[in-house]
Amino acid sequence: MDLQLKGKTALVTGSTAGIGLAIATSLAGEGATVYINGRKTERVDAAIAEIKKTHPKAELRPLAADLSKAAGVAIAVKALPAVDILINNLGIFEIVDFDKIKDEDWTRFFETNVMSGVRMSRAYLPAMLKKNWGRIVFISSESAFAIPKEMIHYGMTKSAQVSIARGLAELTQGTAVTVNSVLPGPTHSEGLEDFVKSMSGGSVEGMEEEFFKTARPGSLIKRFLTTKEIGDTVTYVCSPLASGINGAAIRNEGGLLKSAF
Repeated sequence: MDLQLKGKTALVTGSTAGIGLAIATSLAGEGATVYINGRKTERVDAAIAEIKKTHPKAELRPLAADLSKAAGVAIAVKALPAVDILINNLGIFEIVDFDKIKDEDWTRFFETNVMSGVRMSRAYLPAMLKKNWGRIVFISSESAFAIPKEMIHYGMTKSAQVSIARGLAELTQGTAVTVNSVLPGPTHSEGLEDFVKSMSGGSVEGMEEEFFKTARPGSLIKRFLTTKEIGDTVTYVCSPLASGINGAAIRNEGGLLKSAF
């Protein structure tokens, strides 16, 4: 299926690894020119080289900047004044008991997971509306609705992303611009490997069955999603073929969330 993304320019924040890298790879495979973002030039260059293994002719551009900070966003926007597609993927997480989460950690999570997307959207949405075409996608999580007790500050930021995406979508009425959030479930990535090791000390493969018995028993698929599954979902949402999807919180979480709405 041709997703009609040739000639579109996309920026995927935090795209040197994991879900962000998979989204960038999927968009590049559909012919979009994709800007790869990370804090360090070496990581950005390595991600570009990795994508080129799958898509040798991909149009990829480096954008090294720390988008968790306002100064980093300013650098990015100066280098890239407009985009057709903005994927707000940048995010962090950690396992911490609620009473051990310090004020500065709440602020750090909010700045990185929420304000990065707010600032980037504020920079790029006006031009999308003027052009009458654009896509903004916030990469949230099933944790937006099923707040994990082991990282409540993370869940808070994921809920905020869903709210912001819905609010921004209201500003697009009558245009060909859409703003959505995508909610992945537990996904096999570098971050998941760190998460599993911190909880059990074992490997992802070695404890997948146990994880879904104890930590996420509500899963219907009883396995970790792949980053490609998430990347391809996001790419479809960015396509002109998905023009009717706006203001939605799109689930790709293996059936963890029981609500039908």
